[in-house]
Amino acid sequence: MRPPPEDADLLALAAAGDRAAFEAFYRRHAVWLTLRLRHRCADESLVDDVVQETFLELWHGGAARYRAEGDVAGWLWRIGSRRLIDALRRHGARHRLGRLLARLRGRDEPSAEEQVLHGVEHGDLAGALARLSPELRAVVQATVLDGLTTAEAAVLLGIPPGTVKTRAMRARRQLRQELA
Repeated sequence: MRPPPEDADLLALAAAGDRAAFEAFYRRHAVWLTLRLRHRCADESLVDDVVQETFLELWHGGAARYRAEGDVAGWLWRIGSRRLIDALRRHGARHRLGRLLARLRGRDEPSAEEQVLHGVEHGDLAGALARLSPELRAVVQATVLDGLTTAEAAVLLGIPPGTVKTRAMRARRQLRQELA
């Protein structure tokens, strides 16, 4: 009996258009990717959409971008988590637009929670975050706003875990100074 093909081999075959290899790769990874993304987002339908988009990207040429360097699961997680972040941003923008349209139609004043969130989005914290360098802001986004662990943020950002920790420390220090 032959051992099952390696992930990298399945990706190479999928990149060449082998549907059976792609289906085997999907069956091997879809469940764990879904479960991990559900730890980041409670909206199951949004997570399901993100998982499907992730695998569709692989089927439509994304599998060819894997360079056989590093763990395939980490590479797939990076794609899926980035897609989830993009989907959450789109979802948040639609939600804010819906609140704005409701106010324009003359509904009730915004709740206290909405006022606090508005202050976070547009107040001193938003400005302080905007003034962070892109590298520091990316670490804050991944670890604080997206809730990733240091190791997951390292995979997502393509930097060592020690660099994530150092940048997080520098970002906290800068934010404390600006918000004091």
